[in-house]
Amino acid sequence: MKQKYALIRDNDNKTLVIREYAELDKEMMSLLCEESYSQQELAEALTKGTEALLAVIRTNNLYPPSIYALPIADAIKEMFQDEEKLSAELVFDDKDLFIKEAEILEEETEEVAEEAVDVDELLEEDELSDDFDEKTVINNIKTSIKVADDEPGDLDEVP
Repeated sequence: MKQKYALIRDNDNKTLVIREYAELDKEMMSLLCEESYSQQELAEALTKGTEALLAVIRTNNLYPPSIYALPIADAIKEMFQDEEKLSAELVFDDKDLFIKEAEILEEETEEVAEEAVDVDELLEEDELSDDFDEKTVINNIKTSIKVADDEPGDLDEVP
């Protein structure tokens, strides 16, 4: 599914509007949500950092995932740095997310494979303890569980 975020700065009303669209039908974007923010509130959040800005733009109606929210925050920063820039449009495709996730997973798998130890190296004969004897039987086991000689529940003894 494709998603689009349109950011529109309205200097007359001192607001910033974020519209979220989604491709519900093929090649047709539908409006899902529209949120309006005070430019002053956003400017104050920008001075505190990206996390503060994300806290302001995320609402009950508009809550983009981090992979989308960070580029939206960057676009807002650009809009506030450049007075000439009155709008921005960001388009995301979920298919790209799956590809990125697969690439990250593949990189992590390669790192684990490089760090893996060969099992045969761990089991080499010369590293085994000389005290180990396969024919030794353990006779002196101390346990609190006792095995009864005559179990009343044995099925073999049913008349």
